[in-house]
Amino acid sequence: MTLTVGTFGTFDFDNAGLYEEYMELHPNVTIKENNVAQSAAYYQALQTRLAANSGLDDIQALEIGFIADVVRNHSDAFVDWSQEDNADELEGNFYDWKWGQASSEDGQVVGLGTDTGPQAMCYRKDLFEQAGLPTDREQVGALWSSWDEYLDAARQYQAAPGKPAGSAFVDSPASIFSSAVYQGDLAYNDEEGNPIPEESDGVESAWSYASQAAEEGLTANLSQFGDEWNAAFSNGAFATIACPAWMLGYISSQMGDAGAGLWDIAPLPGAAESASNWGGAWLGVPKDGENVEAAKDLVEWLTAPEQQVKLFTRTAHFPSSPQAAEDPEVVGAVNDYFSGAPTGEIFGESAANIQRTPIGPYDTQIQEAFTTALTDIASSGTAPDQAFENALEAAQQAIGG
Repeated sequence: MTLTVGTFGTFDFDNAGLYEEYMELHPNVTIKENNVAQSAAYYQALQTRLAANSGLDDIQALEIGFIADVVRNHSDAFVDWSQEDNADELEGNFYDWKWGQASSEDGQVVGLGTDTGPQAMCYRKDLFEQAGLPTDREQVGALWSSWDEYLDAARQYQAAPGKPAGSAFVDSPASIFSSAVYQGDLAYNDEEGNPIPEESDGVESAWSYASQAAEEGLTANLSQFGDEWNAAFSNGAFATIACPAWMLGYISSQMGDAGAGLWDIAPLPGAAESASNWGGAWLGVPKDGENVEAAKDLVEWLTAPEQQVKLFTRTAHFPSSPQAAEDPEVVGAVNDYFSGAPTGEIFGESAANIQRTPIGPYDTQIQEAFTTALTDIASSGTAPDQAFENALEAAQQAIGG
């Protein structure tokens, strides 16, 4: 029997040896992964196949950016994990907020969680030292226990005569906005998942911090994931970046051996009161597939706490399971590349403090509207109040309002 797994980006089940291990345990099963590099292209194809009820893989990966759309509009196409005989055990394997994000209003659960993106703040120790800022991670964490303190540190960095010419404190206004917005009680939606960016406490506070940074020139104003942003990791164009667990691998891949020991990790500003998540995915099983029972078995195995521990210790994907996050191998994990930072402890505390902020099918478009408006402040001098109105207008257009 061949089981096909549709994924995007890098899930690392293969690199962590999990596919091979499962096939050794199940000699009658061959796993074939169908991977698409970009999540947007992956989801566009998935939507087409869902509409046609044809061409679906036995298992389909579901990213946080489109899980709300699947829950709202395509839940009937997937196995409902809440109806499995071991549903209580399965639910107990995941953080409440992770299980909840894949759940519909009537209780259907379309997928089991893989990784999460609990956030911290990565910083360049060498650049901090040149600017006269502390470099010890505990002192740095104390330096910015709130976003207001983070902006004060940014101003100190920008004014320091010793910092490299042209270096900014943070890579992009998006680092601030996209992290802080999920620390509110609401981000882009109300409790029913309806877009309400103009009323959200998370949007209001995140915009305040990010627009200040943009207006005062505290950011490098780089477009995240663009070529210039990628190059900037190595050329010292910024000293801090909002850092979900998976970002560590991204940074090390951009900088290579030359970056080892230059970076360290401190908690995200405000994380003691409310943490923030960026990223993460689920695995769903199309219920009309040819190998549904075998696919369910593979999904349960891949997402079980034991495998989540392996995925973190081997490839740095942080677990969506509290049992896995509390495993000694995870808790005790350190990252030598990031100056021996206790990554298991830092990201574990962040994950434990994440609250379930309502998400909706248009979150990606709404966030893009706000980050684009912040870029306009930084690059064109647009007044923050006008930029905010522009963002709301663009968001309404994106969601068809």
